Formats: sequence, structure tokens, C-alpha cells
Amino acid sequence: MNNFDILVIGGGHAGIEASRISAMMGARTHLLTMLVENIGLASCNPAIGGLGKGHLVKEIDALGGAMGFLTDQSGLQYRILNASKGPAVRGTRAQIDMDLYRIHARNLILNTQNLSVSQEVVDSLICKEQKIVGVKTNIGKTYYAKKIIITTGTFLRGLVHIGESKSHNGRFGEDSANNLSISLKELGFELGRLKTGTCPRVDGRSIDFSHLEVHYGDEIPPYFSYHTKEFNPKQLPCYVTYTNEITHQYIRDNFSRAPLFTGQIEGVGPRYCPSIEDKVNRFADKERHQLFLEPQTFDKIEYYINGLSTSLPFDIQEKMIHSIAGLENARITRYGYAIEYDYVNPTALWHTLETKLIKGLYFAGQINGTTGYEEAAAQGIMAGINAVLSLKKDEERFKGCFGDLEELVLRRDEGYIGVMIDDLVTKGTNEPYRVFTSRAEYRLLLREDNAIFRLGEYAYKLGLMQEEEYQRLKQDQEDIFQGMEFLKNTILTPSKETLKLLENLGEAPIGDKCSAILVAGRDSFDDKKLERFAPMFGNMSKRAKEQIKILAKYDAYIQKQMLSVAQMDEMLKVRIPKDFVFDGIAGLSLEVVEKLNKFRPSTLFHASNISGITPASLDVLHLYIHLHHKKRAENVGC
Repeated sequence: MNNFDILVIGGGHAGIEASRISAMMGARTHLLTMLVENIGLASCNPAIGGLGKGHLVKEIDALGGAMGFLTDQSGLQYRILNASKGPAVRGTRAQIDMDLYRIHARNLILNTQNLSVSQEVVDSLICKEQKIVGVKTNIGKTYYAKKIIITTGTFLRGLVHIGESKSHNGRFGEDSANNLSISLKELGFELGRLKTGTCPRVDGRSIDFSHLEVHYGDEIPPYFSYHTKEFNPKQLPCYVTYTNEITHQYIRDNFSRAPLFTGQIEGVGPRYCPSIEDKVNRFADKERHQLFLEPQTFDKIEYYINGLSTSLPFDIQEKMIHSIAGLENARITRYGYAIEYDYVNPTALWHTLETKLIKGLYFAGQINGTTGYEEAAAQGIMAGINAVLSLKKDEERFKGCFGDLEELVLRRDEGYIGVMIDDLVTKGTNEPYRVFTSRAEYRLLLREDNAIFRLGEYAYKLGLMQEEEYQRLKQDQEDIFQGMEFLKNTILTPSKETLKLLENLGEAPIGDKCSAILVAGRDSFDDKKLERFAPMFGNMSKRAKEQIKILAKYDAYIQKQMLSVAQMDEMLKVRIPKDFVFDGIAGLSLEVVEKLNKFRPSTLFHASNISGITPASLDVLHLYIHLHHKKRAENVGC
């Protein structure tokens, strides 16, 4: 009765993706969560996506995940960030109705075939011979499974701080998972401590919006999921206000009561999302800090004060909020707080997110040191996929399934998910990790707009894409290839016919012979002009034409990055001589040298799979292997 292929612990964003994808791939899956009603709850800001994070959501969607279409069903404002910049660094972001999102997520999970749910707290893990076999819960029940995925968010020994007040919660009002932390430690995992925080919420009816800046969503709202059709959502505005010198003085006068400065908080917080007291302390010269008032639901009862993350005492929170324009009479519905929680340094994981210490045990989300709904969801879907793929070896009913895939590990040139997981398991982290476009070496290849083209083939092999959609994808890929070949091979000269054609298209003339791709890559060259330029484009989908436009514009840069990827692939094939000496190589840290001496990898590819061996380390190693061979050849010549 309580035997499953896969158990997922935790019903947050990682747990949703892990449990749902496992079930969709045919595994008998069970989700254990503290509160069924809180499956998919947005604990912090009511938004999905953003710079880098939007890429993750698109990739999750391309692999068959839920976050994209849940957001499209629940969003109340949609925008493309960095819209004026190139497509590689644009990010789709949506404000969500956090109640609707939670309801849609819960109902999706409860109606997924092969997936069952129960409301229990896991107290301990059961292992035999370094292999996971089951769990025990707080009501004395035992569940057995071949694979277990832990997605506990901030609940592992969660400790909430509001001023001098402390409470053992994984989220304010919900108990922490203390016993599971103890169980992990007893199994040999080294636990660290991290900290994150959330902002106060205020009653929308008590806000004076009359003098505040208004921020509307995009006139043509962008959507996340390729499944979404006829998208025309109702959108609500957000508002901008600012802290001021009075606000800052209240904060400075109470540094002595701030848990962040008194030593009450031990965990390391997110560097890129500091609390307001940290900002006032670190940037003392700043006269004000921008705040966004974001509606949490369509009824606009509560607004989230984005930018005002704090753990100051409640009375100081009241004073500083009331000092801010538009919030003079605001009624606080929820106070901001900081939360500390346990995590496991992700160097304890393989790239599949399976732990090295316990076979069959996977970690996803904040237990791996990340912060953010999107980072958690991306890890959840990868853990779920790899947990099911690992069943192929032992389960007869999975043999022959999923094509040639034995595991799914995305390379750094295949997805931001690959960049994130590679960063985590090779470098580890001692602070909450979040994704940025700047973390990707090949970000021109990893655009939001081409996620389905990069990852759709995997989804199809895994049985997560319908045949009809797959055939449309293949047709688009063929059309894009043919379209680009045509543009590259069509040479334009400044003849009368060409100049007349450009004039009719409303395009500037050309003065010299050039490839048609240079004209098609102009900002002014849209879909309609592409169709008038050559009849072949009229039969293509909008999605294919959009890709052709982007590829034409950035062709030279994309080719350069693709060459770099190919060179990296070749480099990873390089064999490391058995007598190669790692000690004393300039550019390699003592830690890297120690690991290389311990594992003695036979190739650079094998070296790349050792935790702590970074791409920069591989470049150095490659250079010295080349010098080693050159020196040996010279000695032979002598």
C-alpha cells in the first residue's frame, strides 16, 4: 500500500515539478507535504520570472513542467524586462495572483495521474547499505520508495526572526522540519545555515495612490508557456514609491535591535537581495531606495512592498512604513521577517541531483543553497526526470522507454538549468544562489525565445511532448534552417531591381554587394517584410519567422559562440597523461590540485565532473597538458 517508485518530500515549487514530472513519466509517485492547501504557495514576492529567472521558467515549460502555464493562468501583470536590449538578456516577468496560483497548483497536483498526496511531516529517512529505502512520518507511518526527492525549502530547522522575537517556523505560521534535519546529519550530510527574508504586506484600501508613480504591464502581454493560446489577460498596475531620510533614520536608530546586526541571525543572506536595514547600512550615501507596491491578488486587498525586506521589530516596521509616501496611513497585514534554515552544500550532489552519499536520494531547491521559486522549480523537474530515468536499470516496465536517455544532464550551452546545476555541484555555495544572465558564457545561445528549440527534443524522448506539437516543432526547425540558408546564400547587389525592392519594403538602400542576411537582420525588417522579400517565408509559422529574424541579426556572434562550444567539446575529449603532475601549476588552487590528485581523471571531461573543478580550471589544465606534450616531443627529438 505504501510502496512507491518515487517519494517527493515538500509541496513547494520544486516539489510540484518533481512529483508531477515523475508521475507523467509513468512512475508511481507520492507527495508528502505539511499542508495540502499550501501546495504552490508563493511565500515571498507574488511574482514569477525576471532576468535570468524568466529563462528558467521557459526551460521548465519546454521540458514539460508546470510553472509556465500556472503563471499564465494566474498572472495579473506581464512585462518583458530589458525589452530595449538584445534578446539574450531580456526576461519575462509576471505579477501573479498568489491565491489563484496556489489553487491552480494544488488542483493540478491532485488531478495528476499516477500521483497521490498526503498531509504529513517526514521525521526521518530509512537507509540500508547507503541506499535510500523509505521515510517515517510524524504520525508514525512508514513509506517505502526506490527513489526519494527532498524539496523542503526553508523548513529544515527553520527559524523566523522579527526583531528580538524568534519562532521555529519553516514559513511564518507553519512548523519547521527539525527532525528531518537531524536525520540528514545522522546520515553524514554536512549542514550549513542560510538566511532569506520577506517584505511586509499592507492593506491596499489604506494606501494613498494619488501621488505615486504607476507601472503598467506591457500592452501586448508576453506569456510563458508554449501551450498558452489566445492570451489576453486582465492586467493590474503596480506603483512605485521611495524610502527617505526619515525612514533611514528610524532604521539607523534601531540597528541595535536588528537581528541582522546583533548576532541573532547566524545564516548568510542573499547578496543580491539585501534587507532594507542592510541597504541603509551599506549604502549610507543613498538618500532613498525604490520600492514597488505589488498587488498580491486581483481583489487588491493586500500589497507587497517589494524592496523592503526586513526583520526589524514590528514597532519599527510600522514607523518606517508610515514615513513613506503613500503609506502614511497604511495598515500592516503581515510583518516582514527573516528566516534561517539548514541546507546541504550542493557539492554533495552529482549533476543528476542525486546525492553522492546515499544512492537513490535526490535534493532539489533551497536545500541545495538556492533562492527563488524558479531556481527551485528547475531543480525539481531535473531531479524528477533523473529519478525516473534511473529506474530504467532495475525496472522492467521502464526498459526501452525514453529513447537513449539514461540520465539528463544539461550542458552549460544547452540551458540556464545546466549553468545553475553545474555551478552548484562543481563550485558549491556559501550564500543563497540565484540565476543571472551574466552567469552563462553562451547566453546568446540561451535565449528565452529558443528554449523550446533547445530542449523540446528531450521532452519528446521523455514522453512529455505530444506528437502533434513535436511535428510542429520539427517543421519549424526545418523552416528556420532553410530560411537561414536562403538568406546566407542570397547575394544582393545594388542593382536597380534590388534598390527598387528595398524601396518598396521601406528599407534603406545598400551601397555594396552583401548577403541578404545583413538586410534581414536590420531592426526595421519585420515579419511582413520577410514574407514580401521571398514567398517561402509566407508559409512559415510566426515562431519560425521570429527565430529567423533574431538569428539573422546576431548571426556572426552566434556563429562565434557555437565555435566556442565546439572547441570546448573537443577540449573535453583531451586525455590527461597518467604521469601528469598537477602540483605547482599556476592558476590552479590548492583545493583543485588536491582533488585532481585524489581522483586522477583520465580526460578533461572526467575532470569537469569533479566538484570544484571550474571551467577556468579546465582551461588552465588544457594549456599545461599541451605544454606537457610539447616538452615531451622536444625531449624525444633530442
